[in-house]
Amino acid sequence: MTQRGRFITLEGGEGVGKSTNVAFVAQWLRAQGLEVITTREPGGTPRAESIRELLLATTFDEPLDSDAELLLMFAARAQHLAEKIEPALARGAWVVCDRFTDATFAYQGGGRGIDPARIETLERFVQKGLAPDLTLLLDMPPEAAKSRLEGRRQASNTEPDRFEREQAAFFSAVRGAYQARAAADPQRFALIDAQKPLDEVQAALTQALEERVATWP
Repeated sequence: MTQRGRFITLEGGEGVGKSTNVAFVAQWLRAQGLEVITTREPGGTPRAESIRELLLATTFDEPLDSDAELLLMFAARAQHLAEKIEPALARGAWVVCDRFTDATFAYQGGGRGIDPARIETLERFVQKGLAPDLTLLLDMPPEAAKSRLEGRRQASNTEPDRFEREQAAFFSAVRGAYQARAAADPQRFALIDAQKPLDEVQAALTQALEERVATWP
């Protein structure tokens, strides 16, 4: 019988370096001889990526209702789980995902003010008990992340998406929600200071992986 794969997520606000470090974590795991797939949320499959485009779009005249935003997040997640994450885990692959449900508690719960109990109801319905084995939380002050993000946008000549246009208070609430979840579940979370130079961030990620992965059967 094939041993089920493990599920690792990277979390954090805008501009903390998740994409770069998803690739780093995947490379580290592959060096251990593991099959690894990388993915992201919202998105990860063609249909879920279409929902992502709707969530990030700034071209509509009407605002997106907070409840509609929450339901779209979980609609994309349901598709992502069914078509990509669950099949990979079932065949023994390890999945490294750029954000998962912790982001929903941080952004829609902390940022939008939606009652976490309502998010938990959807979490149970969609995920059926699935949760990450390890969550690497890249943490940095929102003002520092904003400066980093603006530099990247200027270099790539891109416009901010709908979430990136939120105000400072929103991102402070997001960070606070992330930190609260990490404090409540230290067995799953590893808190990484993302404000440090990249080599130090990746040294901390390596240490977290060595400490956690080595203890798993």
